[in-house]
Amino acid sequence: MSLRISILFTALLAFLFVSCSPEHSKIVVAEYSNATITMEEFEKAYAKNVGSLEAAADDSFENYKNFADLYTNFKLKLEDAKVRGYQNDPMLTQELTDYKKKVGSSYILEKHLVEPNIKDWYEKRKTEIRASHLMIRVDSTGEASASKYAQSLLDSIKNGARFEDMVLKYSQDQFSKPKEGDIFYFTAGQLPYEFEDACYKTEKGTVHPQVVKTRFGYHIIKVTDKKVRVPKIKASHILISYMNPVGEVDTASALLTMDSVLTELKANKDFSEVAMKYSDDTGTKDKGGDLGFFERRMMVQEFDETAFNLEVGQVSNVVKTNFGLHVIKVTEKEAYPSFEADRENLKNLLKRSRYPELYAELIDSYKKEYNYSINEIVIQQMIGYNDSTVIGGEMNGLNEIGNSAIFSFANHKETVNDFYSKLKSDTEYSGKKFSEDILKKGINKYSEQALLEEKALSLDKTDAQFADLMKDYQNGIFIFKLQEDEVWNKVSIDSVKLYDYYQKNMTKYTWQDRVGYTEIYAKKDSVIQHYYSLLKAGEDFDTLAAKTERTQLKDKNGRYDLQVVGSSEFSKIVNNLNQIGDYTEPIPNPGGFSILRLDIKDPARIKTFEEAKPEVSGGFQEFESKRLENEYIESLKKKYMPIINYDELRKAFKQNVN
Repeated sequence: MSLRISILFTALLAFLFVSCSPEHSKIVVAEYSNATITMEEFEKAYAKNVGSLEAAADDSFENYKNFADLYTNFKLKLEDAKVRGYQNDPMLTQELTDYKKKVGSSYILEKHLVEPNIKDWYEKRKTEIRASHLMIRVDSTGEASASKYAQSLLDSIKNGARFEDMVLKYSQDQFSKPKEGDIFYFTAGQLPYEFEDACYKTEKGTVHPQVVKTRFGYHIIKVTDKKVRVPKIKASHILISYMNPVGEVDTASALLTMDSVLTELKANKDFSEVAMKYSDDTGTKDKGGDLGFFERRMMVQEFDETAFNLEVGQVSNVVKTNFGLHVIKVTEKEAYPSFEADRENLKNLLKRSRYPELYAELIDSYKKEYNYSINEIVIQQMIGYNDSTVIGGEMNGLNEIGNSAIFSFANHKETVNDFYSKLKSDTEYSGKKFSEDILKKGINKYSEQALLEEKALSLDKTDAQFADLMKDYQNGIFIFKLQEDEVWNKVSIDSVKLYDYYQKNMTKYTWQDRVGYTEIYAKKDSVIQHYYSLLKAGEDFDTLAAKTERTQLKDKNGRYDLQVVGSSEFSKIVNNLNQIGDYTEPIPNPGGFSILRLDIKDPARIKTFEEAKPEVSGGFQEFESKRLENEYIESLKKKYMPIINYDELRKAFKQNVN
């Protein structure tokens, strides 16, 4: 075969090898029994273990190998759990169901209610809108009439009537009416949702094609501006008040002072120095006029509009407000935050505004899905049997209606017995008289939770993330049960085994140098000096120590148990005493004065078996657990014959490698 043919043949083989190799995700990392661990599964598990895909991709081949061993052992245990029929164990199944209902309820609210709405708001809040409106109040004509009237006005605008003229003539919002309906700039989360949503769907310079209803009335909306939002700006200002020092309005004087301000600024004088010299804003004057960061609509409109149109470092012309004359300098602009950085703020914003409405809509959808119904007859019977009765004691009529359903849905039936058991133990209702209002509040509270739990039971069929969460928990239950059966319950402890373990490992259990001592303590220098004089005269140390003013040592007559030398300042001082019974001079310390006596010196040594017994017991249990764990793993390997393809791990997290 010529060299050229040989090269071509080699190239063809390489092409065939690459072409016929399995897709990256389907590479078999390990196999056991009749199952495999694919590269896709391995990479997902590894990334989850180290916290992120990026960290996983940067890791070493050795770490991949170690994890492959551990993960394969984990999968062998799950296979064993399956063979043992854990998936059909009633107790384990009930534990999983209880967890699914508990976690699923919170998961639904977080992932299906909060998360999508705050993501929607996050995107919307990148834009700020300026709008005008014509509002018709419901209380002026009634719901139907107000709606019809607002629609007729919108029809007139669509037929050519000028929006601003119609506002000045018909709007019932007296605040915005003089300004042709202008309500200034806003972003999502600041106004009623229906109003905001309509504005975000409307092009700049156009009128929204439908009348919008909010809790304030009916609105015809015109969007006058849309632009990229700056969340916050930092600015300084110089305020020249219209009021003179004696409390009189003096516009001329204010204008003259402002002329002086402008003259100095034009001469490139430092803005903060000019503010400290001239500004009448006592709250910011000493800070060079610094107002800190602020958002839209936090300042009066004239000030706000000017400030948010300035660039960083730019100084405004004179701005007139009700407070006086201002010159403004923007010093910083805040960038739009990342979603993660803004998440908690968005959640708080949602819960202060739309959350109750969204929650009610979600619960209503589940009520329809599960054919929810309330038994009004039973409610009236409960009230009838318990007229003037207080919730909390024995309920009348339970023999007659206790097994009747007070509400039901799907396969759930809440009996009066079950319902009243919850009601009487709930501090929100206990102690209150039976009434239709109280009972229905209780029904709503308990049925809402029950509906969420019902939805949670089937959520793993429609939500892959929740399904993974439940699978992980089920695996955890199974692994715990296996460890219990094969390891923990088999650890056998007796004195002979413990002593034998101690003999083999006694060098692990040691004491450091320790001292025991007694303290005479007094809060006053004069008292401790008196005690010291008494000691010198032959007074018994223990008698004086019993008078200690240290409350926590009163019962122990000032005696300290053995302490490791160096663990406290006292232990260091006492260790320097030569003989048992020696004592120190008075020592000042926080809160008082002490005299310390050395009672015992215990040099570093190996602990006796009795002294070390708690540690020995823990060490032995750990040793036995590891031994039994290894025995169990070895038995699984013999049973399921795993094969790990370590070389394939070199391709982990390298998607372009086949």
